[in-house]
Amino acid sequence: MAYVLGFGEIDRTQIAIVGGKGANLGELSRIDGVEVPDGFCVSTDAFARTVAGTPSIADRIDELSRLEPHDQEAIRVLSAQIRCAIEELTIPEDIAAEIIGAHARLGAEDAYAVRSSATAEDLPTASFAGQQDTYLNIVGSAAILEHVSRCWGSLFTERAVTYRLRNRFGDKAIRMAVVVQRMVFPRAAGILVTADPLTSDRTVVSIDAGFGLGEALVSGLVNADAYQVRDNTIISSTIATKKLAVQPAPAGGTQVREIAEEHRNEPVLSDAEVLRLAQLGRRIEAHFGSPQDIEWCLDGADIRIVQSRPITTLFPIPIAADEENRVYVSVGHQQMMTDAMKPLGISLWQLTSRAPMRDAGGRLFVDVTTALSSPATSSGLVSALGKSDPLIGDALQAVIDRDFVRQVPEEDSAQAPPPPATPPAIETDPDIVTELIADSEASLTALKRDIRTESGPALLDFIQADIQELRRVLFTPRGLQVITAAMDASEWLNDRLREWLGEKNAADALTQSVPGNVTSEMGLALLDVADVIRPHPDVVAYLQHAKDDFLDELAEYPGGHEARAAIEDFLDKYGMRCAGEIDITRPRWSESPSTLVPTILGNIKNFGPGAGRQRFEEGLRDAEQKKEQLLKRLRALPDGAQKAEETERMIDRVRTFSGYREYPKYGMISRYFVYKQALLREAERLVAAGVLRAPDDIFYLRFDELREVVSTQRASAELIDEHRDEFRAFQALTPPRVLTSDGAALTGTYRRADLPSGALPGMPVSAGTIEGRARVLSDIAQADLAAGDILVTAYTDPSWTPLFVAIKGLVTEVGGLMTHGAVIAREYGLPAVVGVEHATELIRDGQRIRVNGTDGYVEVLS
Repeated sequence: MAYVLGFGEIDRTQIAIVGGKGANLGELSRIDGVEVPDGFCVSTDAFARTVAGTPSIADRIDELSRLEPHDQEAIRVLSAQIRCAIEELTIPEDIAAEIIGAHARLGAEDAYAVRSSATAEDLPTASFAGQQDTYLNIVGSAAILEHVSRCWGSLFTERAVTYRLRNRFGDKAIRMAVVVQRMVFPRAAGILVTADPLTSDRTVVSIDAGFGLGEALVSGLVNADAYQVRDNTIISSTIATKKLAVQPAPAGGTQVREIAEEHRNEPVLSDAEVLRLAQLGRRIEAHFGSPQDIEWCLDGADIRIVQSRPITTLFPIPIAADEENRVYVSVGHQQMMTDAMKPLGISLWQLTSRAPMRDAGGRLFVDVTTALSSPATSSGLVSALGKSDPLIGDALQAVIDRDFVRQVPEEDSAQAPPPPATPPAIETDPDIVTELIADSEASLTALKRDIRTESGPALLDFIQADIQELRRVLFTPRGLQVITAAMDASEWLNDRLREWLGEKNAADALTQSVPGNVTSEMGLALLDVADVIRPHPDVVAYLQHAKDDFLDELAEYPGGHEARAAIEDFLDKYGMRCAGEIDITRPRWSESPSTLVPTILGNIKNFGPGAGRQRFEEGLRDAEQKKEQLLKRLRALPDGAQKAEETERMIDRVRTFSGYREYPKYGMISRYFVYKQALLREAERLVAAGVLRAPDDIFYLRFDELREVVSTQRASAELIDEHRDEFRAFQALTPPRVLTSDGAALTGTYRRADLPSGALPGMPVSAGTIEGRARVLSDIAQADLAAGDILVTAYTDPSWTPLFVAIKGLVTEVGGLMTHGAVIAREYGLPAVVGVEHATELIRDGQRIRVNGTDGYVEVLS
């Protein structure tokens, strides 16, 4: 067995043998026109054999793999023990001889870089950049062997272990190779990225450059000159003041030295060198087939490449059918679900939607290129989406302003699809809503009855056919009329009452406790569950430590039968809901009822009996009082009787129809849960037949791929694992609101000058101002709320509604005027601001904040 391989023997397929860094260097050395300093790799087999002789190390690695990423003290202690043990091992004689021999063939008197190369490093889905160690200017065979051992040990630095635990890479599965590479002592060095790291624009090459070794830039020690190149033209350059440089030390290693005053503001690179670097970067990118993060150095007139890795932080671009410029709008920012979705969830949503739906990075996007290309439709699209989410509107306007989409001439605009027709007006009749809900529930009942007998390929055919029925119910023209009527009435009230009375967002107060809102009723229903449990202290105590099977043991406690019945009644109606519910693969409350326990316990602690009914009645009374107050003020105006009559009619209209806004999604999610239960039954059959390893394997297959598996009774474990790895990588990405086909990720900006100093801008969606303690949460299972708290989170979907009864205000990073959090905040009378960029980072848990839901901003008070 060879324990040492030269770069010429290595290509990108050998990650398991030489790690990510080593494989990429071997591949780089094969590219014409790319100069890579000579070197060799000490293989992962050398590491495995050296460590295998010490069982205690394996035992400690097993212990380490069981830790949670937040258990920093245990990670620190255990990783230090493992690292120390590895570094003290004696390298077997035959392995040491191979390393010394390869070193001698390259030149025993020369200096070398000794660099870690783990098997989970510089991968297409995870860079692991900087997690293991690199040693520079190492001279002599004894020093080379010593630093090989140090690189092996650096697999267990505290930062590397924490990174792997956070990204769910098992410690036992990762091995370490080591790169030994001839040192270059350059005049300049730096980093080249074949995309704009801020906007993700793939048409731009970004170059950072500094004097001396590149270590100064990588470590953040010095400022860098920065250049950007597009189409072989330098489009920007910034020359920094460079006070320091990293240079080789005479005795080995490196040292930091000051740059002479007269040279600190000199450009590191000439324009010709910048363009040469950009061209070289594009050549390397083309070879690897994806954007690259490249480390380079300038050795005299020669450019040497010392590393290239895939850029794992760029958001992927949806696959298009042509080469035209295309524009995509995030679905997640409108559906209040910006997390990555699994393949089955994505494909089922695509089957459900009528929009031109694309996916990338585990998220869904609508292709709006055609609408943007026509003057007849582009302004309407920007306006409509801007009303829903101002940041999306601003991002789309930026795309238009840069002429990214070719505009269809006016005379050809008939080629573009016409804007959606405004549905005709309907009478303000509550029976319309009753009929719509009855139709949806009858259709769902038929689905539950008919799907029971389906299995095998017929089940997949049945679900695909039933999706057409789902679309009929979901997109019924009558339902669209109701939703549009409520939105129009709300807008009318806000516009007219501001004009006539100076009232801002008057409709917010008028839509508290509207009838028939299935989502707000859900939050109040969980208060009723708390009422049943509150009188039984043994049950309350048991719930403090509840696990997913807690319902089975409830009967052992006094009052347990009543508590279980109350929870099960709630789950019968709402158990299909969960966080991120548009992804069918997410665990539902019925499947993981312990998710609800913290909220139930919070309701028991924070409220008294009958709070659900009281909250609804208080909202109803407040809305009625607001209505009478407004009508009285209107009647005192010129033409007041007519204005009051019109306003009362619109109030009646908005209250009659607003509650239905939440029902279509409830119906869709109810249907999805029926599909999921049937598909999981089929998955159990596939597991029993040996086709799948586990039922949840189906979640990592698209619907058409699952159909093929069910039909052929054969599944590719490699494909499932590939999709699983992709999903894990996608979870770390932040989706943009707007994405273009050249990779630009646009988030939009608020262009406002009316804010108090230091205020965080957002979109006002529920009027009023409130001060209180910020509770920054990422999961409703972490909820520990007190009266007067303000919820701050990335997004809220209907599953968060039970928390709304316990808070006094809401701040989210994502949302719009008619998204679920906004609708429920208005109905509960909670001041709310949504679309506050980076709110969960800029606001710390426990800080006192002020939420202005009327004007749309948040202030941090302490």
